[in-house]
Amino acid sequence: MEDRKIELELKKYGSNQTTPASNGLTLARVITTSHLNYSIITDEGQYKAQVAGRIANMAVGPEDFPTVGDWVQVRLPENVEDFAIIERLNDRKSVFLRKASGQKSVAQLVAANIDWLLLCMALDDNFNVRRMERYLAVAAASGSDLAIVLTKADKSDNIEKQLSELTEISGESRIIICDATSENGLSELKSFMKSGQTYAFLGSSGVGKTTLINHLLGSHDLATKEVRQTDSHGRHTTTARQLMLLPNGSVVIDTPGMRELGLLDADIDSTFKDVQFYAKQCKFKDCSHQNEPGCAVQAAVANGELSADRVNSYLQLLQEKSHNNELRGKARENAKVNRMFGSKNQMKNFRRNLKKKR
Repeated sequence: MEDRKIELELKKYGSNQTTPASNGLTLARVITTSHLNYSIITDEGQYKAQVAGRIANMAVGPEDFPTVGDWVQVRLPENVEDFAIIERLNDRKSVFLRKASGQKSVAQLVAANIDWLLLCMALDDNFNVRRMERYLAVAAASGSDLAIVLTKADKSDNIEKQLSELTEISGESRIIICDATSENGLSELKSFMKSGQTYAFLGSSGVGKTTLINHLLGSHDLATKEVRQTDSHGRHTTTARQLMLLPNGSVVIDTPGMRELGLLDADIDSTFKDVQFYAKQCKFKDCSHQNEPGCAVQAAVANGELSADRVNSYLQLLQEKSHNNELRGKARENAKVNRMFGSKNQMKNFRRNLKKKR
């Protein structure tokens, strides 16, 4: 009977993986990351892990390494205290990534193989529709299903107005309202989350993600801090991403609060379908929707059919995505050159020498 329990252990950590391990390797799921050190769960139990040298040598960016939620194939150590070696990274069914903080356009993986992204926003003074547009655009490119989770309903001064503003931008995404101070304030969220499904909570610092997860866990294992009263912003209580099991069989990923959400992969068109509807009617196919004659988007703004703020947000996100992805492409290309030749100068020398031989 004990062997049967061990055999079923990994299945508890998500049902979104169908690729088995091969060549003597063991299937595992990454449950925490810290730099290039990982914690993984297997049918044999939990192990510390590191990537094989082959993966590290072939990587040209952070997205080539495992992240929380990834399914990997590992070589287990003889001693459980030693590191398992991650030999293969299984194909991702979904991945949420953003531009890392700073000047360089480098991807930062947040979580992978997520069934549902729960985009959290508080109904206090931190409520911001433009920020949610950004989250929706990035999340729409992840391959996951989306839902908006509104926290701190007890702090809202006009919840009807806030819901109306969100409904205008949320598309088909479900909106779930939570009040962690009420006995039944999380009933809608609890009934929404199903056994075997993986849910990632994403949002700004102070929106109450960790508080929600503590209630879902039925404990206070995860530390929380109060938000600042001056601006309703919180501090980074969660400092690392981690994957956990809930009592109802759901799998959750808690993530650090985000001060900024830089765009790399983003599905802006699907997030702004209302703007796209008019953009297709513009006189010129390459219309920038600013000063061109025959711009149906600006005409819709003038007629009150589109919000000027929403159009400005759309244009800003398009420009940011284009700029960051151009930089990202150059960075990945440079990384490939450095990996193969050591530097661009060495690559040029190699080409010159090859040309002489010919």
